[in-house]
Amino acid sequence: MSSDKRLDITGRTVAVVGGTSGLGRRLAVGLAEAGANVAATGRRADMVAEVAAEIREAGGRTLERTADVSDRASLEQFRDAVVAEFGGVDILLNAAGRSLKKPAEEVGEEEWATVLDTNLTGLFRACQVFFEPLKASGRGRIINISSMASFVGFHNVTAYDASKAGVLGLTRNLGVDWCRHGINVNAIAPGVFKTDLNAAFLEGTDRGREMLMRTPLGRFGQAEELIGAAILLASDAASFITGQTIIVDGGYLASGVNS
Repeated sequence: MSSDKRLDITGRTVAVVGGTSGLGRRLAVGLAEAGANVAATGRRADMVAEVAAEIREAGGRTLERTADVSDRASLEQFRDAVVAEFGGVDILLNAAGRSLKKPAEEVGEEEWATVLDTNLTGLFRACQVFFEPLKASGRGRIINISSMASFVGFHNVTAYDASKAGVLGLTRNLGVDWCRHGINVNAIAPGVFKTDLNAAFLEGTDRGREMLMRTPLGRFGQAEELIGAAILLASDAASFITGQTIIVDGGYLASGVNS
């Protein structure tokens, strides 16, 4: 098989949980542009419809179903709809997430539980729900969206950092446990990527300017720059990669003093 064929995901079916906004949405459309069938879900029907339209415009087949990572039944219904429409699932991309910026000593238990349930427990819930169709695929792939916060601490986002450190460990363990079932589990840890939601923060605050200063490439990432890593991990080219996290951060975590 040529190297081009190993990276070909044409006709494979991708389920994207948390695929209606931010990086998850761009990855969903990017995988459709690469030839995959892509079903992207989230809690809001209007946003599911919007990303479905983008996927169709990119040439991909899709369907429209809402789901919530905190609700196992909704994930099961989404899974069943994808299997019924496409005959199976080859790739699960977990991109749902939430954050909380608050001093650790002020974080309430309910707030803590909400962040952990979305970012870590919800991710595990989705992996469990999709286990059987991914196993049946014979070349199942799970791609989790991790974070630089999986590796380092950031100020006043303790619950988020803890959840993303958990994603790193969960990815490693599922990668070890499930490869024997024909499912490779890996993650992508994005660096600082500019989106509509964070542009004002990145460009207008000292913290945003510090993040830029600490990125050796001297700029923020563009969402399109995550697509290559996602295609790799979704493809046959990743057949011997499991339990790993690919960092796409412009050199942020590799660097020391930059000036």
